[in-house]
Amino acid sequence: MSPRSALVNEELRRRSKERLLHAAVELVDERGYEATTLGDIADRAGSARGLVSYYFPGKRQLVQSAVHRLMHRTLEEALEREPRTDDGGERMARAIDAILGLARDRPVLMRQHMAGLLQAEGFLPCPEQRRLAELLSETVARHGSRDVESDYPMLRALLMGAVYAAVMPGAPMSVPMLRAELFKRYRLDWEMGVPPDPGGTGGTKEKDRTDMARFFATDPETQSK
Repeated sequence: MSPRSALVNEELRRRSKERLLHAAVELVDERGYEATTLGDIADRAGSARGLVSYYFPGKRQLVQSAVHRLMHRTLEEALEREPRTDDGGERMARAIDAILGLARDRPVLMRQHMAGLLQAEGFLPCPEQRRLAELLSETVARHGSRDVESDYPMLRALLMGAVYAAVMPGAPMSVPMLRAELFKRYRLDWEMGVPPDPGGTGGTKEKDRTDMARFFATDPETQSK
């Protein structure tokens, strides 16, 4: 049997890493961070436990990378959905709704993510986070910023604060209320983006967004769509 080519090995590694990221967000969303072990993640992903250490220095890095993947792919999908637009206000509205939507739909996961950022290890840069930063910086620029290097960190801080407020145990703020404040700051019309469903509890008019699997596709064709 001839040895596998470098391209085949690279594809197998990519798929293995995707499965670990997907398993991490699923398990933390179901059980919380502390109740999820690296062994649990490897088992859910169908991977050897040693592969987790091969790709990630530890659980915190794996979970942060997984959540940042979910965030940047959710944001990317929102920005590029049909009808596509270059309007800076509409894109800012979509960005705000995408991040607030995660706080609404995945409160356990996002609460654990925010708590992780406050741990001793703090913020851990990774390729997934850098892609998220690129998308938010581009959004700020299209919204008309003359100083993206200052305005991007402010948008990031405001979104993080809103997510924290939405998932804070015991005293969460409603997503529509947080949305209204952010829309006011960025001078956005309420009907931009994905307005909350008036008949629900801050839901969405969009399709169901509970399926995370599409953001961790192991099929290259599916991933590119």
